[in-house]
Amino acid sequence: MASQVDGAAAQMDRIYRWQRHIYDLSRKFYLLGRDGLICDLTPAPTDSVLEIGCGTGRNLIAVARRYPGARIYGLDVSEAMLETARASIARAGLSRRITLAQADATRFDGARLFGEAAFDRIFLSYTLSMIPRWQDALARAAEQLAPEGRLHVVDFGQQEGLPAPFRSLLFTWLAAFDVTPREGLRGVLDGVAARHRLTLEWRPMLRGYAWAGSLRRR
Repeated sequence: MASQVDGAAAQMDRIYRWQRHIYDLSRKFYLLGRDGLICDLTPAPTDSVLEIGCGTGRNLIAVARRYPGARIYGLDVSEAMLETARASIARAGLSRRITLAQADATRFDGARLFGEAAFDRIFLSYTLSMIPRWQDALARAAEQLAPEGRLHVVDFGQQEGLPAPFRSLLFTWLAAFDVTPREGLRGVLDGVAARHRLTLEWRPMLRGYAWAGSLRRR
């Protein structure tokens, strides 16, 4: 298992070693729905918030500014991305509010990494489309959710309401970055909801360009 984690980390470092420097500037035009997800988190003061696949730290900084009382954590398998995240968080003056760790999304232990046995809010923003064992990542996130917690997801949809040439062009371009929109996302979320007694709220956006879902206790 360790070799799989090391392999995933090396792959992400290879892809983003240079891209990470322009990642936020370039991705803001097509990673749609991230800010809406952050608005929907609405943690109570002192609640814990975890981002799985935090990348450059862009979302964590936005969460820290919007929810000043929250305890905020981020994990990523790529040390290159975490290096950029640490620098961005430091420039924002938020190093004392945001804690980062390198970990595999499919098998992380919140208590070991952060001293948190469970999290009040967990979110994955355009991350599942880059995790090979993405179903396991969702299952692990649900296992780490606090009793009254919520799990939020936003990622590429199947472009079901958009012209076929656009879908083909987008999917080809994304594949160059090892990004694969997850056709079975809704079904996997339904399964996670059933196993953990959660209720799924599902919302396609922009004619299926992106899909958003949230899981909460019934």
